[in-house]
Amino acid sequence: MDLTLKIWRQKNAQAKGKMETYPVKDISEDMSFLEMLDVLNEQLINDGKEPVAFDHDCREGICGMCSLYINGQAHGPDREITTCQLHMRSFKNGDTIVIEPWRAAAFPVIKDLVTDRSAFDRIMNAGGFVSVNTSGNTIDANSIPIPKHDADKAFDAATCIGCGACVASCKNASAMLFTSAKVSQLALLPQGKVEAHERVMNMVHQMDEEGFGNCTNTGACEVECPKGISLENIARMNREYLSASLVSE
Repeated sequence: MDLTLKIWRQKNAQAKGKMETYPVKDISEDMSFLEMLDVLNEQLINDGKEPVAFDHDCREGICGMCSLYINGQAHGPDREITTCQLHMRSFKNGDTIVIEPWRAAAFPVIKDLVTDRSAFDRIMNAGGFVSVNTSGNTIDANSIPIPKHDADKAFDAATCIGCGACVASCKNASAMLFTSAKVSQLALLPQGKVEAHERVMNMVHQMDEEGFGNCTNTGACEVECPKGISLENIARMNREYLSASLVSE
């Protein structure tokens, strides 16, 4: 198939970016979206032009690196997939495809389609972990009885890959779905109970410090999330935060 690509080009964080148009031809419908971009970049390199910078790593829908805004949708038109799992059969011959980076103040553009998502790392560093005694007397995590319902909910929250689609989809650029998934993952397990209050307070505070907006209650984040993280996690985080606030006063 032959396509027209309108791609955001930006030399660096300080430069003023703009949309540029590129035609690509003979694209197989069996290609992934990233393979199609590889074809474009090979074409640009052969023409002596600067290739388009975009994030990618595993290309298996696991790492969350392939974060692109495609025709106004995070990760493209399909549901519960990442950009690397999106195939060109989702488009038609002659289509024009608009490709942009995540748009959020807390995710500044580094170059072209690459954004700096280290804000998520700082939120995790603020409390997204369990402090473990490594003296040699640790308890095997699997030996602690956990209700099946709680284990399933914790596992569902743990599937968040931190891609940032929730932020890109939210009109307030909120990171509450990401943060709540990380809070919920540990709040539901006995290993996470000891530091629960400190964790939620620190992570929410860091989220606010990074400049993310608040939840809009529109649900766009859950719809666009490639792992289908539930809005229930935001409600759980709010309960955890309220409980921690009352204890700290």
